[in-house]
Amino acid sequence: GRNVKSRKVLTYSMDFLTHFGKYLLMLKGMFSKTDNGMMFWKEYIRQCVDIGIGSLPIVIIISFFLGAVMTVQTAAQLVNPMVPLSTIGIIVRDGMILEFAPTFLSIVLAGVVGSKIASELGNMRVSEQIDALEIMGINTKNYLILPKILGAITTVPMLVGISAVTGIWGGYLVGSWTSVVPAEVFITGIRKDFVVYYINISFYKSFIFAIIISTVPSFYGYYVKGGALEIGKSGTKAVIVSCILILIADYIIAAIAL
Repeated sequence: GRNVKSRKVLTYSMDFLTHFGKYLLMLKGMFSKTDNGMMFWKEYIRQCVDIGIGSLPIVIIISFFLGAVMTVQTAAQLVNPMVPLSTIGIIVRDGMILEFAPTFLSIVLAGVVGSKIASELGNMRVSEQIDALEIMGINTKNYLILPKILGAITTVPMLVGISAVTGIWGGYLVGSWTSVVPAEVFITGIRKDFVVYYINISFYKSFIFAIIISTVPSFYGYYVKGGALEIGKSGTKAVIVSCILILIADYIIAAIAL
């Protein structure tokens, strides 16, 4: 029994090291001179539009209701008359900036953007489009993967900033509409004891999460083997691994920075 367990552990360890090595080699292969600067720029802009503009509606909707739910639930739990109502504004502000905007939003983007990247590259691999590009002497890692990573690094921090503002605004509006917390009291809470460093932490997180969201699905899509079924499986694996890595990175950043 112990020998079987040891073999399984060894097999899993070898699989992990193999995948991690291929992942590092993929990243290394991206950083070479671009064959066609104009085509690379067009692909970069297309990825910025797909990731940024394409994800903007769901980001606004989710962030608005996150702020609204935080306001209503915090007000429902705030039964102690000794605690001022302005505390609701503080909780919504810090919650959106530190956790919900960067982390929760990145998990959503891992599902929306990550699955799209993995399926796009997987389809190109299965249909042998990547092989055709490599035969023509094009560095496919640089041409196909690097614009996606740069596009995510450019747009995800912007989306996180929009998410934080929208969430706080949503909490403000719902608090006013439902008379849970007066508007002037909510604004007082937002302004009270504001720590600018929290914004820096939020953008540090968004930058690291953007790398995870773009590189992990690119890896699973680029190296997919088989047919349409494997493309679906690679997309699922990419989303799961991305979400796990985002949560791990979130804990590490919080433990170091806070």
